[in-house]
Amino acid sequence: MFLGRVIGKIWATRKDASLKGFRLLVVEPIDHEHNKAGDAFVAIDVVNASDGETIYWVGSREAPNALPDKYGPVDAAVVGIVDQVDA
Repeated sequence: MFLGRVIGKIWATRKDASLKGFRLLVVEPIDHEHNKAGDAFVAIDVVNASDGETIYWVGSREAPNALPDKYGPVDAAVVGIVDQVDA
């Protein structure tokens, strides 16, 4: 799992049926000190994160596991909202 910050939303008028009911967020990867740690990307949101929130996300093969049917065209998924980081 990795840390990130929600910096926007994507509105899709059409998307795969397995993604129905889930929002798409623009996420900026960050390090444990909240510094930018990479380029922004789109992730499926399964926890209802809001703009500006610190989140944790998974990518690659783990991302579809966040969906109820464990299958879908997903490269990244927001799977938690971070309250505090103790480094």
